[in-house]
Amino acid sequence: MSSLYEEISAPPAGDVPVRRVTIDVNGQARTVDVEPRLLLAHLIRQGLKLTGTHTGCDTTSCGACTVLFDGRPIKSCTMFAVQADGHKVETVESLASASELHPIQEGFKEKHGLQCGFCTPGMMMAAKALLERNLNPTEDEIRWAISGNLCRCTGYQNIVKAILWAAEKMRAESK
Repeated sequence: MSSLYEEISAPPAGDVPVRRVTIDVNGQARTVDVEPRLLLAHLIRQGLKLTGTHTGCDTTSCGACTVLFDGRPIKSCTMFAVQADGHKVETVESLASASELHPIQEGFKEKHGLQCGFCTPGMMMAAKALLERNLNPTEDEIRWAISGNLCRCTGYQNIVKAILWAAEKMRAESK
């Protein structure tokens, strides 16, 4: 098995060690060889071909790369892939089934919670983490939950409405 880093960028001069890691990604154990410096966002996008996770800033400023790490939202652009060894990672691809949208995705569609869509995967994953803890959030709680995710298009109003819509649907489905 070749180093994943070699597949996504020019190989560095000299020998660079690789480490075999196993990560549960969206419910499936994935074992790959990675260089210690490979970021989790790059493993997800280029290595595992899960391109729903976006990279925008590589500095934790935008939140487009937000995934759930053991159920908690994290910015995958500042975590090394080796740190995820033995952990559970959920990406936006985990939301929908083959036949239907997740209520969060449906809410973004119904309430026009996206425009360009670049921030949307990170927003959805932050929303999922919130709604797994609290199916009856206030607008302030939603704003706090998505506060690490920047959107340049929507002004956030419809994103908040979308998450409220999803919470309502999820509450109804849980009865």
